[in-house]
Amino acid sequence: MYDVAAVRRRFPALAEGAAHFDGPGGTQAPDAVADAVAGTLRAAVANRGSRTAAERRADEIVLAARQAMADLLGGVPSGIVFGRSMTQLTYDLARALAKQWRPGDEVVVTRLDHDANIRPWVQVAEAHGVTVRWAAFDRDSGVLDVEDVAGLLGDRTRLVAVTGASNLLGSRPDIPAIAERVHAAGALLYLDGVHLTPHAPVDVAALGADFYACSPYKFLGPHLGALAADPALLDGIHPDKLLPATDAVPERFELGTLAYELLAGTTAAVDFLAALVPGGGSRRERLLRSMTELERHEQAMLERLERGLAAIAAVRRHGSPGRRRTPTTLFSVEGVAPAAAHEFLAARGVNAPAGNFYALECSRWLGLGDAGAVRAGIAPYTDESDVDRLVKGIAELAG
Repeated sequence: MYDVAAVRRRFPALAEGAAHFDGPGGTQAPDAVADAVAGTLRAAVANRGSRTAAERRADEIVLAARQAMADLLGGVPSGIVFGRSMTQLTYDLARALAKQWRPGDEVVVTRLDHDANIRPWVQVAEAHGVTVRWAAFDRDSGVLDVEDVAGLLGDRTRLVAVTGASNLLGSRPDIPAIAERVHAAGALLYLDGVHLTPHAPVDVAALGADFYACSPYKFLGPHLGALAADPALLDGIHPDKLLPATDAVPERFELGTLAYELLAGTTAAVDFLAALVPGGGSRRERLLRSMTELERHEQAMLERLERGLAAIAAVRRHGSPGRRRTPTTLFSVEGVAPAAAHEFLAARGVNAPAGNFYALECSRWLGLGDAGAVRAGIAPYTDESDVDRLVKGIAELAG
């Protein structure tokens, strides 16, 4: 049973009194994550090694974080790469993969995606004479159909970049079906899991992703990025790196010394997620159980929010409510600029920001331009009173 009141008590930031619907841009952190970060900074750490206690501590932190992310995503520790952000990891991998591409090769991107899974591929394609093909989505439903992608595949397709869930609309493409078509064409699938990972159980192998990128700060952790892939696949990719740096996988993709305190915080975040509901078993088993219950809770909060917004005549919701998606709602208020709605709600202690949220192509395709709309995202600590405060604020704004 999911106990949201017990979960909320673990988040010091909630004492400030705001109702947070800004989780898609970054969640608040529980006490355990803050303690892990601070504890690492207070302890002796050094470059990874085995001779001193400080060296061993650093090594243990890195290995523990790789195992934690592997448990969360259903991957293997030796296939987990850490970086400053998902954006940085995607740029780095795009540059490394493009060394194997030739003029006339093709990559596919979608208008549903965050720009971090569009622009790196577009820019590296331009630099190497590679053709970019764009997959559109249905404006009314917000759905990216399998055939929207499959129709663009050919024998020169090298990679397809697609999101596991739209950070703007929450809509979730049928990734396993897309992956099947991509692999049948002999191409690789790069999956942006930033907005999917916080809201549902994830199994990278079942999804069919060759590369799965996500951001721990979107699921209660600190600010960094992580990528999961098959170590054998990573072994065939050679990024630019410093000459003395190891050529081992996954370390060859991690430039410079890792931020040990952030990795410790990431492990703590995964452990926190694994303990959202009671029960035994391995951490992977506990994560699957907890994320399943969290998904139920968040969907219940989303349904409450959708009902409230539907009752306000001046509200226009973008994308089809009720379709399978993460607990994210994008909406406009008739006659009110998105930024003004954001400001109005903020003055009432409701954090529901407005904009395109770097899903620029998506916002433009929807006809919202660069200004976008108001986005409300449900998080593990969202309760009914938060939802009711948001609906009340929008009703006042619309009235």
